[in-house]
Amino acid sequence: MSAPFNRHVGLIILDVTMSNPNGDPDMESEPRTRELDGLGMISPVSFKRKFRDLVEDRSEVFEKAEEQLKLGSETKNCFEILEHRHRNAEKRKEIKSMNKELFKNKFWDGRLFGNTFLESLKDADLSDEEKEKKKDGGFDHLINTGALQIGVGLSVALIDVVRMTTTNKSGVEADKDRGMAPLAFRVVQHGIYCIPIYANPSIAMKTGATSEDLELFKFILPYVYQHTASAIRPQISILHAWFAEHKNTLGSCPEHLFINALTPKVKEDVRKQKLKPKSAADYDIPTKKDLGDLLSRFSKVEDLMDNI
Repeated sequence: MSAPFNRHVGLIILDVTMSNPNGDPDMESEPRTRELDGLGMISPVSFKRKFRDLVEDRSEVFEKAEEQLKLGSETKNCFEILEHRHRNAEKRKEIKSMNKELFKNKFWDGRLFGNTFLESLKDADLSDEEKEKKKDGGFDHLINTGALQIGVGLSVALIDVVRMTTTNKSGVEADKDRGMAPLAFRVVQHGIYCIPIYANPSIAMKTGATSEDLELFKFILPYVYQHTASAIRPQISILHAWFAEHKNTLGSCPEHLFINALTPKVKEDVRKQKLKPKSAADYDIPTKKDLGDLLSRFSKVEDLMDNI
């Protein structure tokens, strides 16, 4: 059985301005930071959620992708979302009853991002027959790592968090004619973030991920923040969406070299003055030419932002 695509590596460069790219639920939705050094963080789950929402909602972005990529015309796969918010007991029962092929064909995010459905199937919720099936590996297709892995997004420099109290013209308490949320608006003043991406053909063969699934991800990527913007993250821009295809399925170049070459750095004069960067102008942001000889080690290197 041949792999559906070569290995790929990607690096997303984000400009975050007065926005919260990923709130921490354990810290009253404070922008996530790495404890050891204070760098801003974006969780892989947060990033993947935006792709799932655009596909599940059959958004304008998905409709354009469906039209241009002719989704399902060759593979006959469906593009439903497994990890959706309103999955009730009846739906879970239906998913549990699916055989391996039906399950793989149905869920785009299951094929590409993996799934942990089996982990929530406690023995107490299973019949005796299902317990035997689980023991014999009959549910193994319901738990897989993803063929496409998203790394933790990190800011290049330390971030400053701005906090503001917000008000509501209409009252929310019986004896108040107006509302107030103390320090509820918590945003990153400015930061450049990098998110690494890895596409693994070895896992793709296990989950059923196809080149079509990967192309849909790549199509959505340039629009993913633009079309999922919210009141707390109105200004998140993708500066570059680097995507490189290796020359084979094993990998033709150490991926850390690619990532290091394209990671922005704070400008030397800003560092010397020990200032925190305030805008993208305070960074040296690499372009394709900065890859140098590494370009020849890949079959293809592209910035997906050039496609829009």
